[in-house]
Amino acid sequence: MKKTILILLVVIMALFAAGCTDQTSDMADNTDMEDATDQQMKEETIVIGSKLFQESYILAHMTALVLEDAGYDTDVKQGLGGTFVNYEALKAGQIHTYAEYTGTAYSQILSLEQLDNWDRQVVYNMTEEGLMEQDGVMIVSNLGFEDAYAIAVQEEWAAENNVTKISDLEPYAAEMTIGTDPEFATREDGLPRITEVYGFEFMDYKQAVATVMYEAIRNDEVNAISAYTTDTRNEVFDLRVLEDDKNALPPYDAILIVTEEFADENPEAIAAMKKLDGAIDTDTMRQLNYQFDIEQKEPRDIAYEFLVAEGIIEG
Repeated sequence: MKKTILILLVVIMALFAAGCTDQTSDMADNTDMEDATDQQMKEETIVIGSKLFQESYILAHMTALVLEDAGYDTDVKQGLGGTFVNYEALKAGQIHTYAEYTGTAYSQILSLEQLDNWDRQVVYNMTEEGLMEQDGVMIVSNLGFEDAYAIAVQEEWAAENNVTKISDLEPYAAEMTIGTDPEFATREDGLPRITEVYGFEFMDYKQAVATVMYEAIRNDEVNAISAYTTDTRNEVFDLRVLEDDKNALPPYDAILIVTEEFADENPEAIAAMKKLDGAIDTDTMRQLNYQFDIEQKEPRDIAYEFLVAEGIIEG
C-alpha cells in the first residue's frame, strides 16, 4: 500500500513538474514573441516630412533623433513640400509625422472662419478638435514656440518714413512689391487677409522659398517680405518687423502631428516624440535657425547638439 502511494506521488509530482515546465516554456515563448513583435514594430522605418525652410528641417531632424534614441530607424524627407504636400502624405501613410503650425492648420487644412480676435488657446483647441474630427489626425506635441507670419521692410526705409506697423504701409503699398514664401501670397490667412483687414493691396508680389525671399529684400529686389518671427535674418539683414496693429494674422504655435492609427500602433514612438513637448521657446528656435542661416551648420547637427545639451537624448 505504502509502495503504491509512493508511486502515485512520484507520478503526480512528475506530471506537475512537466506542467510547470510547459507553462514556463509557454511564458518564455510568449515573452520572446512579445519581444519579437516590439522589435518588428521598431524595424519599421518612421518617415518624417518637412516644409521648405530651415526651421522645418531642424524640427524634422529633432523628431528623428528622439525616435532613434528610442530604438527606431528614421527617414527624413527634408524639404518635401508645402503644407498640403506634407499633410496629404501624412494621411496617405507616406510619411508618419511632420511639424505643422496651428494657424496654418486652422485656416488652410480645416478652412475654419477667420476670428475677429485671435486667441491662441482657442485656435489651438479648435485645431486639435478639427484635425481629429476631419481626418483622424492628432497633435502629439506642442513644441513650445510660435513662428508667426509678419510683414517686414528694410530698417532704413522704415525709419525714413516712420513706418512701425502694417497700417503705416497704406500710403506706399500701391508702389511696393512684396516677396513671399510659396504660400503666403494666396492663402486666406496671408495677403488676402491683409487686404481684407487693412484695406490696401501691394502693387505686385513675388513668390520664392524662404532663403530666396530673404535674399530678395536684402538685394533690393522687393520692398517688403512675409517674414517669419523666429528668423534671425530679420536682425542680420537689418529688417523691421511691423506690428500687426489690426490683429489680422492668427497665432502659429508649432506642433507635431500624426494619424490616430499611427499613434495606436506605435505608443513607444509617441512617448519619444512627447519629449519635445514644450522643449523649445521662441528665442531658442531663433538661435537654432541662426546656426543654419548664418553659421551654415547642418540641420541634423543643430538638432543633435540642442537635444544633447537639454538632456533629451544621450550624447
